[in-house]
Amino acid sequence: MNLVNLFRIALRALSGNKFRGFLTMLGIIIGVAAVITMLAIGQGSKKSIQDQISTMGSNMINIRPGTGQFGGVRQSASSMQTLKLEDYEAIVEQAEYISAASPEVQSSGQVIYGANNSPTSIYGVNPSYLDIRKYTIAQGEMFSEGDVKTSAKVCVIGQTVVDNLFTNGEDPVGQTIRFNKIPFKVIGVLTSKGDNTMGMDQDDLIIAPYTTVQKRILAITYIQSISASAVTEDVTENAITSIENILRQRHKIGANDEVDFNVRSQKELISMMSSTTDMMTILLACIAGISLLVGGIGIMNIMYVSVTERTREIGLRMSIGAKGVDILMQFLIEAILLSVTGGVIGVILGVSSAFMVNYLLAWPISIQVYTIVLSFIVCTATGIFFGWYPAKKASYLDPIEALRYE
Repeated sequence: MNLVNLFRIALRALSGNKFRGFLTMLGIIIGVAAVITMLAIGQGSKKSIQDQISTMGSNMINIRPGTGQFGGVRQSASSMQTLKLEDYEAIVEQAEYISAASPEVQSSGQVIYGANNSPTSIYGVNPSYLDIRKYTIAQGEMFSEGDVKTSAKVCVIGQTVVDNLFTNGEDPVGQTIRFNKIPFKVIGVLTSKGDNTMGMDQDDLIIAPYTTVQKRILAITYIQSISASAVTEDVTENAITSIENILRQRHKIGANDEVDFNVRSQKELISMMSSTTDMMTILLACIAGISLLVGGIGIMNIMYVSVTERTREIGLRMSIGAKGVDILMQFLIEAILLSVTGGVIGVILGVSSAFMVNYLLAWPISIQVYTIVLSFIVCTATGIFFGWYPAKKASYLDPIEALRYE
């Protein structure tokens, strides 16, 4: 019996029990739809996190003081004073694969303009900080190296600071604000970046020359950290190695000794966040995959019932010349048609559900082609796996006994 006739027989058998066929496919439909939706949400979250980290500077490198032990007491990184301005200068002059670098000092406090005030943070940096952190100027201009050298009391502010202080719609550029009683002239406003992956507002900040923050606000001579940018993301690890070698040499630290600094990159954060989202995506997909297993068991049950109901039909076909392999293929094709049809409906439902989640809940989604292909492969495998045994049982029936079956 040729394959076309077997397909026709299988379709005729399924069309005779449409509602039962639909109920059989329901487990497959729900399973496939759930898997596609969950994978779309998981991949969308991963891509969203990577994009947000990239806006912070995917090739950014941060150098901070490490923990140290003095008098038997281990000090925190925030209390260490191991980074000096000379370290920054050495990195700029000697480090390989570095495109930009900036010293960094920071303080938190109250910023005031007129009758309005708001808590915020001020970052003391140099002009290269904008390129490193992927900030741009929306209005006004960035302070210059000359302002850094003269410790000028000028600053660039984020959009959140603008919204909190200039509530009457005043132009902030040219106005004077006070941070912890120190006056700063606003010479620029940063383009808004919104919240980062940690939920922190990237627009709630003031940027000023690091010399000004060092002398007039913190009264310190050391720097709290150094921000740098690798030439490309691919050479970030090479840049980190170069920086570590320079700082080990400057701080006279041996190869096997504990360092008094930490060098970290955004690549590590991307890797950590990606592994977390991947794990959650796999977990969600596995939970959704249980529906596929249940759907496969449903197909096997229905095929068993179908074999029992059609025992005489099987005996009649075998008595007029149908071979065991023909009976096997007939019932196997029925099982595959059920699973694949359910898979097609499940894919349509899953893609629609993913877009509905994105539209109604504003969750990021990313539908990958491989998830749809994988769904069809799984559906076909489910039909073969769970349909094989009932089909095999049908092919082993004795024609005489089958004809006598009531």
